[in-house]
Amino acid sequence: MAKTRQQWFEDAKYGLFIHWGLYSILAGEYKGRKTDRIAEWIENDFDIPVEEYEKLAAQFNPTQFDADVFVKRAKEQWGVKYIVLTAKHHEGFAMYDSKVSDFNVVKATPYGKDILKDLQLACEKYGIRMGFYYSQSQDWDDPNGYIAHKDNSGKDFQKYLDEKCKPQVKELLENYGKIGLIWFDTPMGITVAQTQELIDLVRSIQPDCLLSGRTGNQMGDYMTTGDNFIPRLPYEDTWEIPATVNDTWGYNKYDTNWKSADHIINLLLKIISRGGNYLLNVGPTADGVVPEKCVEILNEVGRYVTENSEAIYGTKTVGIYPYDIPGIEFTRRENKLYVHVLSPRIRIELLNIGNQLTGAYLVRNGQKLDYGVMRTCEGDGKIEVEIPEELHNAKNYCVCLELVEKEPIFEAIKG
Repeated sequence: MAKTRQQWFEDAKYGLFIHWGLYSILAGEYKGRKTDRIAEWIENDFDIPVEEYEKLAAQFNPTQFDADVFVKRAKEQWGVKYIVLTAKHHEGFAMYDSKVSDFNVVKATPYGKDILKDLQLACEKYGIRMGFYYSQSQDWDDPNGYIAHKDNSGKDFQKYLDEKCKPQVKELLENYGKIGLIWFDTPMGITVAQTQELIDLVRSIQPDCLLSGRTGNQMGDYMTTGDNFIPRLPYEDTWEIPATVNDTWGYNKYDTNWKSADHIINLLLKIISRGGNYLLNVGPTADGVVPEKCVEILNEVGRYVTENSEAIYGTKTVGIYPYDIPGIEFTRRENKLYVHVLSPRIRIELLNIGNQLTGAYLVRNGQKLDYGVMRTCEGDGKIEVEIPEELHNAKNYCVCLELVEKEPIFEAIKG
């Protein structure tokens, strides 16, 4: 894989995943048993019979969901550039009005509204790129869909591909406007030829639509990491990390292990500096509400992102800086090195950077800062930036170093 064909994706840096389906009703518990694994896999993990699981659709009525309010908040408060909804997860239930299968939100639930269509219209209104997740290989509701951790040898997977998967993907590409990307997942036993069938279908309808790294057989448009796994080193090809705010994707009422906003900001900056996109997940309740604690965290992260947008969106991969400085992360663009200050300090001190500077400023308001470029007694390059007194006890702000050179010059540590 190399760079994608879509500059918008390269520049976006921060997206929002939405894992939402019938598993949100169970919320991590089935007949008194609590799952200690991810909540959206509860049907598989607890071997819930298909006919019993299907009955959950009669309870799905998310009357508190408002796509317009949701997308407006995602853009203006959270600062994300694209949204990906689980149009069909492994459970086989479609969160849109499918003509291929009646096991969908319009035909099988009292809610009766097309959630993906409402999301599409809101995304178009607020200028957010929309994508959808589609489980192309696993489908626990279809007799020929693959099921993880089970014997699939007797299944006619090609029949599932021809009669459910490809027709539903076609529906999604033809009826929901311009799709930014399709997030295929868990390819399992899909062959190269079958993967190519899917790719050809997508390209024939929406040639600009990106395909995730889990499309199958390393044939996607970019690299998708393992869930919540960040490459240790910069990765020049296009990549994205799917990640959670707590420990699960679908809503689990017992999962309160929320990451702090500070931690998520730090992760976001690590990902961006290493060349990736951060696709951070929310799991709405069965009523259509994002948990309050999750909202609080995303609001705080969003403040940082929007205040320091020039140091987030459209930035480039940072090379390997030779030191690990606690509370400091870098992002960059041409002639600018952004120093993200995540813990209190009275000045920024950076060793082994050989650039000359033309200026330094606080990103959120443009305030000019005093700086010095020098050599240490050992001969190493050194940059110092004085932090205004009112920020000496502050955290989570960003300083821009304006470089004479196009790229940062990181010097090796001398013996």
